[in-house]
Amino acid sequence: MARIVGVDIPDNKQIEIALTYIFGIGRSSARQILEKARVPHNVKTKDLTEDQTVKIRDIIENEYKIEGSLRSEVTINIKRLMDIGAYRGLRHRHGLPAHGQRTHTNARTRKGPRTRPGSKRKK
Repeated sequence: MARIVGVDIPDNKQIEIALTYIFGIGRSSARQILEKARVPHNVKTKDLTEDQTVKIRDIIENEYKIEGSLRSEVTINIKRLMDIGAYRGLRHRHGLPAHGQRTHTNARTRKGPRTRPGSKRKK
């Protein structure tokens, strides 16, 4: 497995797909990185030369905010919304969808499993 910016990326996948295992890099970002590094997007990760890997690593480190710093920035942004009392912050605080989805039905991922009457405690 190749290791780029602290993340093991799989060997048996095309490099365009493998780069998406890094938090903060999607398909379009991966394509842009590979164009800048002049690496074909359909080559497998295990077939990359050391020089190509170094180029990709340098581009990612210098031009993209990824992994820990991106996660902390997202967390800080959500906390800021909650502190100022914005509507989206209140939705985050209550564990509800923040982007206008319906909650009468659905939204089980955010709300958690249903609580049924009579299932509060075991005797």
